[in-house]
Amino acid sequence: MAFFVEEKVDLKSISYNKIEQLIRKGVNIPNPLTIDVGDEVNIDQISSKGVKIYPGCRIYGEKTVISSGVQLGYEAPVTVENCQIGPKVELKGGYFKKSVFLEKVNMGLGGQVREACLLEEQANGAHCVGLKHTILFPFVTLGSLINFCDCLMAGGTSRQDHSEVGSSYIHFNFTPEGDKTTASLIGDVPRGVMLNKPPIFLGGQGGMVGPLRMSYGAVVAAGSVLREDVTTEKQLIVSKSHSGKVVDLIPRAYPSLSRVVENNIIYVANLIALEQWYLQVRRIFFEHQEFGHLIFAAILENLQLAKEERIKRLKDMAAKMPVPSGKEKNRANTIRAKQEFHEKGKWLEELLVSDAGKTAGEEKRDSFLSAFVKHREEHGGNYIEVIQSLPLHASTGGTEWLDAIVNLICGQAGKALPALNMFKKYRSNLT
Repeated sequence: MAFFVEEKVDLKSISYNKIEQLIRKGVNIPNPLTIDVGDEVNIDQISSKGVKIYPGCRIYGEKTVISSGVQLGYEAPVTVENCQIGPKVELKGGYFKKSVFLEKVNMGLGGQVREACLLEEQANGAHCVGLKHTILFPFVTLGSLINFCDCLMAGGTSRQDHSEVGSSYIHFNFTPEGDKTTASLIGDVPRGVMLNKPPIFLGGQGGMVGPLRMSYGAVVAAGSVLREDVTTEKQLIVSKSHSGKVVDLIPRAYPSLSRVVENNIIYVANLIALEQWYLQVRRIFFEHQEFGHLIFAAILENLQLAKEERIKRLKDMAAKMPVPSGKEKNRANTIRAKQEFHEKGKWLEELLVSDAGKTAGEEKRDSFLSAFVKHREEHGGNYIEVIQSLPLHASTGGTEWLDAIVNLICGQAGKALPALNMFKKYRSNLT
């Protein structure tokens, strides 16, 4: 008869044990035998100040960064894989991979935050929230039981005045044709970064069929499924259900091709503007932050991944365009638009990966940066405090600079793809 004898494990006897090293440097690990830390994890990238790792957590990845005051796994075990976590973040339960969380982000149990997400200061979600390629600006709040992949959401001025997504909400980001050219822009970058716009409210038990654009101050009634852009601010939207019907399916019809392509280009142009905002404005706030250079580098990497994802999805859809459906033979405009999109796919890719964003609106950029630097030196404070205290002329100038980036890219795209009939207002601004 065999007997199993429980062997007492003495952490002190294990040479170079990662968990032991973390405990010795001051990380609070109440039950060290229940957590797993990968051999590849660099413990020099984990702060010794106020970090607490609750039982059952797993920490993996050579790029993982955990800043001071971070709490992992209070409500349920947490797995972190190659994430960069800023100060005072609370990830209470779930799986978090290749994403960045800035100061005081809070996510409840059952979260699944996957590649290329960026959650800015004080953004938060309740339990069972799924994100991928998602960007949340400061204060944005997600309720429970939400799938919100492939979105950028802004709006609001504080934790008491924030954009919100109600519980049981879904962003529909995959079509029957297998396309994911569906990223939705809820708010925008040029106005959103100034942290002074009214919040957006998406009522619970609802959804959004991407790619859509939503303006600031919009309130969407609970239970509504959005299928159209809302480009006017401060609107109340109550959707109506489709009437029941059964009709012939036209494969690859793309009846809203122009709007889909236009919204995708606007989304990428906003990502380019956000990248410039980080390079020119936000960089300075990371310079003296613990692990700031690592977090900043990861943000730029994630923004690059976000752009690549959107461009890839556009290319994939463009490749399907040359074959008209049988019921489109007499629709010359539709066929011409599809052919143009297919033929100009490579040119469009080159535009979206070009350096246009670096030089657009240079005069407006320099004027804003001068006012920004002066204001920061005189008033001090963290990122949110500095941005929200900018005088009106300065914040307006910053928006005009970032708008110039978006306008240039959209204008050039519209001019090069006339059959798609996109971006009329942007094209008219081109010189």
